[in-house]
Amino acid sequence: MTDWIIDMDFRILNGIQGYARCDFLDWFFPRFTSLGEKGWLYIVVAIVFFAMAKYRKWGVSLSFSLMFGLVFGNMMIKNLVGRTRPYNLVEHFQLLVSPLSDYSFPSGHTMAAFEFFVVVCMMPVARRYKVMVGIFSFMMAFSRLYLYVHFPSDVLAGAILGSLFGFCGVRLAQFVYRTKEQA
Repeated sequence: MTDWIIDMDFRILNGIQGYARCDFLDWFFPRFTSLGEKGWLYIVVAIVFFAMAKYRKWGVSLSFSLMFGLVFGNMMIKNLVGRTRPYNLVEHFQLLVSPLSDYSFPSGHTMAAFEFFVVVCMMPVARRYKVMVGIFSFMMAFSRLYLYVHFPSDVLAGAILGSLFGFCGVRLAQFVYRTKEQA
């Protein structure tokens, strides 16, 4: 990565630490971000969608999206880039969560949240649900910055990749269902 990206990443992270830190958010964000651990929340949502005939295709879409994120984002890109987490580059930074053992780029929490967001945006559901999931996804992304476990460029990449994987998951599910109907 070029120096200007790293410089901008640290400016944003340190700005958040300087202006947004407070006791309530120090309590809230570790709990909120835990909802995205290992993708369990999204897996449960996919299972719930799959269990309801009306939303089964969307459960399949979310499952495909999560698989794309796992394979291409978390297993391939993270290991190819091998970016160190920001708290490992700053001496004496007091983390609000346990240190993580994997790499920083891209943010897996953000990626999964945006996979979920894009799938919901493509579903035939009320706009208020799309807005709620959008707010949830942006909060998940911000939590990763607030907790100093990702750089802003990690989170941006996670949002972009998650959106792409969400879209591809929906399109693959539509293809599978169309092929199944034609058979």
